[in-house]
Amino acid sequence: MKRLLNCTASDFAQMNKEALLQAMKASEGRTMMSEVVCASAPMYPELTNAEFVAAFGADLILLNVFDVNHPNIMGMPPVEPEETIRKLKELLGRPVGINLEPVDESAHALEQLDELPSGRRANDASFLRAKELGFDFICLTGNPKTGVSNKEIERAIVRAKKTVGDDLIIIAGKMHAAGITVDTQEGLADTATVASFAKAGADVILLPGVGSVPGSTLDKTSALIRTAEENGALALTTIGTSQEGAEKETIQQMALYNKMAGATIHHIGDAGLHGIAVPENILTYSIAIRGRRHTYIRMAASINR
Repeated sequence: MKRLLNCTASDFAQMNKEALLQAMKASEGRTMMSEVVCASAPMYPELTNAEFVAAFGADLILLNVFDVNHPNIMGMPPVEPEETIRKLKELLGRPVGINLEPVDESAHALEQLDELPSGRRANDASFLRAKELGFDFICLTGNPKTGVSNKEIERAIVRAKKTVGDDLIIIAGKMHAAGITVDTQEGLADTATVASFAKAGADVILLPGVGSVPGSTLDKTSALIRTAEENGALALTTIGTSQEGAEKETIQQMALYNKMAGATIHHIGDAGLHGIAVPENILTYSIAIRGRRHTYIRMAASINR
């Protein structure tokens, strides 16, 4: 078994769910995930945004606003829709995941909410389609103005575990309020929420990174991560609040605090530029949590290795 730090494209191509989870765990808080909006025009039209974030050091690529019923990624070369994700993984040499959103129709909205198509919602059909298309993981979370609640996330975890849990990594949690009132008295999540997600079958608990939302302190995030690990799950800290477009010093500080809190996986969002983090901030974050050695190796490694 290799640490994810040492894995190349050929290693990723052979990994099943358990092997990928073990590789991330073995890397001791040095796994970098970058999210991109695949429906947005890429930063430069010659490539996909996924290729740009991979080039700047991301280990894992998370696709946002991807409709499993209408597969399309801006910037892709001509490809049959059913082969979109497999072709992207061939280009990247990295694992790829998708956001699916557990919308709560009864939630108390704080703003006008968006109406999502079924192919972006967390339902059994979307889970099975994600598996058919070749995704490695699903992320049950909410974009702004989608009305996703912790109650519906927990229900979606149970359904995902039943339908694709043997094959796809299940990540679950909220990066921000998603347009509704907060779910607990302690904010987006508390220890009871984290424990319930893990017991429902989530492999990785998603938490807002330190300093990303009001009240996300180092002590609180550390306690939530301990609860996740005590219940058999890994922890992913996120920057989903447009701070992926902040200054270098802010990114470095958040990265180190999230590592101190105990994150296994570090996520950076898609709103630094339009549909992608400021690429230099992916590099900055990566260097902060694992130094130039592992960052440069990930950037430079050929997809033919």
